[in-house]
Amino acid sequence: QVQLVESGGGSVQAGGSLRLSCASFGYIYSMSCMAWFRQAPGKEREGVASFDSDGITSYADSVKGRFTVSQDNAQNSLYLQMNSLKPEDTALYYCAARYTSCRGIAIQGLGVQDFGYGGQGTQVTVSS
Repeated sequence: QVQLVESGGGSVQAGGSLRLSCASFGYIYSMSCMAWFRQAPGKEREGVASFDSDGITSYADSVKGRFTVSQDNAQNSLYLQMNSLKPEDTALYYCAARYTSCRGIAIQGLGVQDFGYGGQGTQVTVSS
């Protein structure tokens, strides 16, 4: 049984930073692709960033240059460093994982339904 638990969310002012973490429990080290999604009130869930086991990353256009996705050496945690936060980044952020690679697939082409495992989310609120 694989479990994903997100943490690190909070409330910050515009321009601030947060670092989200996604801890995985269970048979995780064979996961080939992990990703972050977010859902703002009244909006559809969208992909934010993905990390393939080969180290290939993909970002949504709205976060490029501001967010950085990474994975620890043990490959059992995923991180999202978020800098220069904007009010439009306010959302519930989810982590997801799957056994198949996402190399060559842009995050814009991936949905939560393409992943077999997901967490409950952590709230990020950015005030202006």
